[in-house]
Amino acid sequence: MQRHPTLVPLSHEHQRLLFVCRYLKKDAAAYEGFPLDTQAKLAYIVKVFQEIMVPHIQKEEYLFEVCRGKNEEIDEMMEELIMEHQLISRMYSGLVDNTDLVTAMDILATHLEAHIRKEERSFFEKLQEKLPFLLDELRLEK
Repeated sequence: MQRHPTLVPLSHEHQRLLFVCRYLKKDAAAYEGFPLDTQAKLAYIVKVFQEIMVPHIQKEEYLFEVCRGKNEEIDEMMEELIMEHQLISRMYSGLVDNTDLVTAMDILATHLEAHIRKEERSFFEKLQEKLPFLLDELRLEK
């Protein structure tokens, strides 16, 4: 299903975040200009969370707020996604105290990737199917 124009900015952010997930994993391959040492990866994830992830979650949770109470199945999905947002945020916050950063970043990347795939493949699809009229009225900032 083609992505509704209102959801396109979120999908574009998801694409950027999926790259971050690949970069943070233990088995990450070298990529142009991205160092693979642990401290460089940590600095990168801090920058990404501040610049992309925090505003992204805020936009999604605004979307959830607008959609809440319109469809039971979507409400259940949103509750699950909100819990995942909280878990991912806790995992990110816990990086500073972690003694095994390589593993912690790998686990964070794995959870974030699964979360993004769920939003793209299930939630956005269901939202477009069940609440297209709501998406037509809503505009999320790029």
